[in-house]
Amino acid sequence: MTINRFRVKSDFQASQFTDLFASISEEDDGYTVQVRLYDPTKPENAAWGEEVADSVETASMLVEALATEFSIPQARIKIEIRMNKMTDGTRH
Repeated sequence: MTINRFRVKSDFQASQFTDLFASISEEDDGYTVQVRLYDPTKPENAAWGEEVADSVETASMLVEALATEFSIPQARIKIEIRMNKMTDGTRH
């Protein structure tokens, strides 16, 4: 099995964003990845988006690609993961 790296290209200047927030939610047909790139000292410098991934690994690779593209260090990345608990039908 080969894994292709995501390639992220943007019209934004990399220095505009200092932080990354990602929410990965398990859905019936895959994973929804919602991301927000921002600079807390400059609220006008923000971008967000949503993508669907086929696995949690692919979702993680997408977040990694964005962090790399915008040179966001690990300490400035927050990730929220919501998975279905199949045994009782609840989310956790």
